[in-house]
Amino acid sequence: MSTEVQTVSKIAKEKDDIGNFRFPENHKFDAGYGLTEKTIDYISDVKDDPDWVRAFRKKALKVFESKPMPTHWASHDLDNIIFENIRYYLSSGSKPTRSWDEVPQEMKETFERLGIPEQERKFLAGVEAQYDSEAAYSNVQEVLEKQGVIFVNSTEGLKEHPEIFKKWFGKVIPTGDNKFSALNSATFSGGSFIYVPPGVKVTHPLQAYFRINSENFGQFERTLIICDEGSEVVYMEGCTAPKFETSTLHSAVVELVAMKDAKIQYITVQNWSNNVFNLVTKRGLAHENAEIRWIDCNIGSRLTMKYPGVVMKGKGARGEVISIALANDGQHQDTGAKMVHAADNTTSNVVSKSISVGTGRSTYRGQVHIPKHLKGCKNNTECDALLINTNSKTDTYPAITVNGNDHATQHEASVSQVSEDMLFYMQQRGLSEGEAMSLAVNGFVNDLVREFPMEYSVELKRLIELEMEGSVG
Repeated sequence: MSTEVQTVSKIAKEKDDIGNFRFPENHKFDAGYGLTEKTIDYISDVKDDPDWVRAFRKKALKVFESKPMPTHWASHDLDNIIFENIRYYLSSGSKPTRSWDEVPQEMKETFERLGIPEQERKFLAGVEAQYDSEAAYSNVQEVLEKQGVIFVNSTEGLKEHPEIFKKWFGKVIPTGDNKFSALNSATFSGGSFIYVPPGVKVTHPLQAYFRINSENFGQFERTLIICDEGSEVVYMEGCTAPKFETSTLHSAVVELVAMKDAKIQYITVQNWSNNVFNLVTKRGLAHENAEIRWIDCNIGSRLTMKYPGVVMKGKGARGEVISIALANDGQHQDTGAKMVHAADNTTSNVVSKSISVGTGRSTYRGQVHIPKHLKGCKNNTECDALLINTNSKTDTYPAITVNGNDHATQHEASVSQVSEDMLFYMQQRGLSEGEAMSLAVNGFVNDLVREFPMEYSVELKRLIELEMEGSVG
């Protein structure tokens, strides 16, 4: 076995179950089980919500209650979510601090085991670390603050910067967009609020890390990022949770606004445990010549339903979704993209790669819409799936609607299996069958992995290596 492969394999084993630990629950505030108007009042009272936020939550609760569960897509898995058995708000009562030393001990130990402070010191311009319902730590480099960059949690954002926050909050993703966006609107807590002033280019990434520690819990962070004219930012998020016997719900809403000539890149590497239902709504609004890129990696969870989208509102706007999904035994990765062209000369690009292992199932679901009255729009959609075992499943449902003649679109899709000849060739050079399979899978996604920052691409390859252990046979 080569030294390189031994090293990669050793690292993967050391990373095994990195998120599968927990500390005893220590909550000062607990909204209890189930969701009623009393639950909303409890959350609003604890968070000291302004009146308009309390009213927003209660209206959203009515929308949530009125909407049926989805009756298509991955709906059969959703029957396992029992909303009455979920706790919708848990907090230690501590306020987010800018000093790492002041973070409560068990939270500090959690994030230190996950490497958050080390990442901040090495290559991040700012960090937010959320533990259950609230942020425990929030910090941004002083030089960025002097440039007017705002990076705080959503509660601080709506209270301290209402003139910016309220203008865009709920405007990109309306409460009634779907049942789970309504649920988030009723119960949201945590998440990031970022504002980048005109012309400011944030040269290092900002990161948020979302950690679930408690059983029978729902995490509902709300993120709003606004890049003003000519500004740029890269935002990264990571997610973990311990393995519980019971189901855990994660239902976030993310809204991005890129003003004229602005650029937003939003990167996700999730490694949820396989008891998590990950039901997320993410959408960006790109104005004239603006660019929004979603770079998305989905590993873990029992079910993920996530379709990042871009509405290209301004002339020359660009939208892109690059996604990797890996579904292992008992998992369903139902992911894709939504691209809405709403101005002339707009461009969208969707590249999706999925891997199905064991009894895992991956699904690509995409929507591209180009209206008749527009001119010069372009779309490229690529969907590639890799099956590892005979019981693995994959589905592809691209929906590309193009009206008019002055547009250019192209679509390609492929489904393949790891070649026995390839595995045999690598085994003849000293690799085990499992190691050969891992290299084949990493080769399949390598061109997309390069889109991630170096620190995340290394992490992603480690996670894939870990997922592939024991997949052969």
